[in-house]
Amino acid sequence: MPIALLALTLSAFAIGTTEFVIVGLVPTIADDLAVSLPSAGLLVSLYALGVAVGAPVLTALTGRWNRKHVLLSLMSLFVIGNLLAWQAPSYGSLITARILTGLAHGVFFSIGSTIATGLVSKDKEASAIAIMFTGLTVALVTGVPLGTWIGQHFGWRATFLVVSLLGLIALVGSAFLIPSNLKQSKPATLSEQLKVMVQPRLLLVYLMTILGYGGTFTAFTYLAPILEQQTGFASATISLIMLVYGVSVAVGNIYGGKLADKKGPISALTIIFSALSIVLLVLTFTMQSKVAAVLTILVWGAFAFGNVPGLQVYVVKLAEKFTPNAVDVASGLNIAAFNIGIALGSVLGGVVVENYSLQDTAWIGAIISLAALIATRYSGYLDKREIPKPQTA
Repeated sequence: MPIALLALTLSAFAIGTTEFVIVGLVPTIADDLAVSLPSAGLLVSLYALGVAVGAPVLTALTGRWNRKHVLLSLMSLFVIGNLLAWQAPSYGSLITARILTGLAHGVFFSIGSTIATGLVSKDKEASAIAIMFTGLTVALVTGVPLGTWIGQHFGWRATFLVVSLLGLIALVGSAFLIPSNLKQSKPATLSEQLKVMVQPRLLLVYLMTILGYGGTFTAFTYLAPILEQQTGFASATISLIMLVYGVSVAVGNIYGGKLADKKGPISALTIIFSALSIVLLVLTFTMQSKVAAVLTILVWGAFAFGNVPGLQVYVVKLAEKFTPNAVDVASGLNIAAFNIGIALGSVLGGVVVENYSLQDTAWIGAIISLAALIATRYSGYLDKREIPKPQTA
């Protein structure tokens, strides 16, 4: 594997860290900027909104650009966004910085796979993509708890400074290591892109993705204040619990991929969304006990992101059937759907915290996950209905 993949992996690590580290810093930012918990939680939503807009729109606008030039522009925007967050004098300027960084994130994961496969031979393409996405997994396991720890000990601004330095290293590495003559696929036409957005079967998968992530992030956005105010953990312990959660997520991602390969995406997603609904409901009652809360969060992590492989495989499978000329666009829109789910879940969680209590975010998240399960089963029913029946003699 070429060393240039290391630059992509480091970029994915920095981007993954900056997206999710905010979850551990919500109480710290709320106190420092004198805003409410829901307002601090909105920083998760607006970042995800930037990703959701950036993934399809900026990918389409930069479709004819040189891939390396796009990558360097994205990482430059990422570094600038995090430096702005580091120096943000107010809540409003921090919001602007987060949206800018989210725009870079959206396009990076849309084109990252293409760049990774362009660095290797045909028989090593899947391995190259897996190596790049390792950066995102490692970010959840180490980057997020480490960033949370830095924010709690040196101030939340220090976290964004460290992340911007990581992005700068990735930018320099990409400039020197990634070749300029990367292969470039023909961009989908506007009509082909629009076809993806109106294809009912693909829209149903995007709904599954939005609901699946919306359910998790209704509660996950407020995990730090839940652990502090409901469970009674000291703020210094939060980073350690985030580490445990991250390890569980990494294991769940691998298991989710194997489950989707073995049983097919619909069966795998049925198991995962069922488990998510149950775990979030259980968290409503266990968050009052330190031991029970940590055990529930450990199980939650195993299922929270385990739906990613199944959803991505499923959307590609349906795109190959219904919109074969725009499979990349369909895949990119599913990345947008993930982040729309994160944004809506975070906003809903904020509304729940403001009008009810932190405890209520868990059972409401369970109901949304249950809706994802219903959408999944309906899509599976449509799959079976579309299989042609064998002709009788």
